[in-house]
Amino acid sequence: MPLSLPEQLAHSTVRIECTLSDGTISTGTGFFYSLNKTENTHIPVIITNKHVVEGAQKGRFLLTLKDEHGNPKIGSYKRYELDSFEKRWMPHPDNSVDLCMMPIGSLINETEKKNTLFFCTKLDQTLIPSAAEIEDMAGLENVTMIGYPNGLWDEKNNLPIFRRGVLATDYKYDWNGKKEFLIDAACFPGSSGSPVMLFEMGGYITKTKNIIGDSRFKLLGILYAGPQHTVAGDVKVVPVPTLQKVISVSGIPNNLGIIIKAEQLRVFEGMIT
Repeated sequence: MPLSLPEQLAHSTVRIECTLSDGTISTGTGFFYSLNKTENTHIPVIITNKHVVEGAQKGRFLLTLKDEHGNPKIGSYKRYELDSFEKRWMPHPDNSVDLCMMPIGSLINETEKKNTLFFCTKLDQTLIPSAAEIEDMAGLENVTMIGYPNGLWDEKNNLPIFRRGVLATDYKYDWNGKKEFLIDAACFPGSSGSPVMLFEMGGYITKTKNIIGDSRFKLLGILYAGPQHTVAGDVKVVPVPTLQKVISVSGIPNNLGIIIKAEQLRVFEGMIT
């Protein structure tokens, strides 16, 4: 039986575990993406935040294997560890945009030579909403975020955690003049790099129509930061942390996430040939 869209999306992300120079372990979220996609070719990469891999000397992925029918073998996966991890990532050319990508074509080729095939669902720029689709958005749309909050995941089956929320700002406008927007959802350490989807099943409403019995799926952006209340009462914007350790509470998240708009991914098109 073909996989449902939610089942496919469960394989669109990858848990990124990094070892820093002092031996500290941090975690974040990445997702599979296809660049320069044509009818027959594409360049596979993983997208995440720059701050997720900053200072990482080693990095680890768990990749789910594929069966002879091309379906995921749930519960069967291989662990891959890479040295010089931070250097493997290509940063977004705008220093103010917290995004980077890592080409994984060579990793895929290596595994295939060993008759090891892994399953993943790749997103691409066709899922980024067009100007007309954005203009027709009514506001307060439901959003879904996929990732590994606090580093948690279904370790036995190598599956991520889905979180639901709503748009907290109008997607048509850039939050504070940046290509960003806000969502009202729980955004915890380890969720950095999570894709944020406009994902509505069974019907949805736009400014011009009320669709019943249909679904809508778009890639809206990537989580990277969130405002927090400090003990002094100030509100500061901080990157969603990657470290999982016990610390004194000096900042209180206010259940908002700051999301980089997916259109920033278009810059990566053509950077690899």
